[in-house]
Amino acid sequence: MGQHLNKILAQVPHGRLMSVDLLRGIAIAAMVLVNNPGSWSFVYAPMAHAQWHGWTPTDVIFPLFLFVVGVSMVLSTGKRGDFPPVGWAQWSRALKLFALGLFLAIFFYNFRDASYNWIEDRLEGIRWMGVLQRIALVYILCCYLVRWLPAKGLLVAAILCSVVPWTLMLVVPYQSASGEVFQGQLAFGNHFAAWLDQWLLGSAHVYYRDAQPFAFDPEGVLTTFSAASTCLLGVLAALAWKSADSNGEAQLRLCRNWLVAGTLMVLVGQLMHSIVPINKALWSPSFVLVTAGVSLLLMAGLYYLVDIRERRRALAPLLVFGVNAIALFMLAGVVGRILIMIPVGDGTLKGWLFGSVFQPIFGSYGGSLAFAASCLIAFYWVMWQMYRRQIIWKV
Repeated sequence: MGQHLNKILAQVPHGRLMSVDLLRGIAIAAMVLVNNPGSWSFVYAPMAHAQWHGWTPTDVIFPLFLFVVGVSMVLSTGKRGDFPPVGWAQWSRALKLFALGLFLAIFFYNFRDASYNWIEDRLEGIRWMGVLQRIALVYILCCYLVRWLPAKGLLVAAILCSVVPWTLMLVVPYQSASGEVFQGQLAFGNHFAAWLDQWLLGSAHVYYRDAQPFAFDPEGVLTTFSAASTCLLGVLAALAWKSADSNGEAQLRLCRNWLVAGTLMVLVGQLMHSIVPINKALWSPSFVLVTAGVSLLLMAGLYYLVDIRERRRALAPLLVFGVNAIALFMLAGVVGRILIMIPVGDGTLKGWLFGSVFQPIFGSYGGSLAFAASCLIAFYWVMWQMYRRQIIWKV
């Protein structure tokens, strides 16, 4: 194990901010873990999303990844570099991310149903939005904002990206097919963002197709602008690092500032909950504050531990995930779908593995978690083979 860790650390480029790769590794590993339980009927509460208002540790994972996207956008220019003009390189990355998201949306076939129509179910009813699609849209929007605006302007943009969509949800009236007019509703299936998703995307092309009175997508159109505020807060955190001196005292001061700012954001967001509910699907301003605050606290802790104190060995395996995050996400998505596509008896290969192997040994909830952990371990082996050969899948 010690030699394995040494090999991982030996491939880290000199001067690289290792805490960011580790933070990305934590985000993507957690995302894979919560997205691949043995059974969705047996999921521990912290590993499930809040039913509507409120938050769990799982609700922090996607915002954490977007926060790291913002940090990485700045760090990719180097300690003193300026962000380049937005051109084909940025648009190509965004388009490829969006296309990968669409690929996952159509990558499924029900072999157990002889009458299954893939064209009708997957292609004609494709879900336009999703995790990778949101990352793509947030990324390209933030590319322009980072290029055009100074730090203070980015702070204003982060506030507006969160507050303006929320204000629209509170003040803009909207109408159902039956003619009933609503305003300021924040219920599942009944809010302005849901109405907008149904109008722009169509009820057949969103995640919650059966929601009433409006079908909607948790990665919908309006809330994608809100998600951009999370990414911009990551940009601002990275700009603070770029502007700080490289001596030890300045690094400690930066770390303390991140800790204070992150704590305040979590507290303020939590205090806002009674007035502005914390809600992931709505990506509410309070949700932005809480999740960005948690992200900043994690970043401060990792920065202190691995970049200042250089205590790296225990966390080194996460680098294998962090440097190939999109590859891991795609691998997990494809394998997860294959496991439910392969028929075994009256069920699927995934159902058979859970019911015949993991559930008898670990119980229902423990077996579901053990299945997810086993998937993550298997994916780690693949990612390690890529890492040791220095194969970095850059989208």
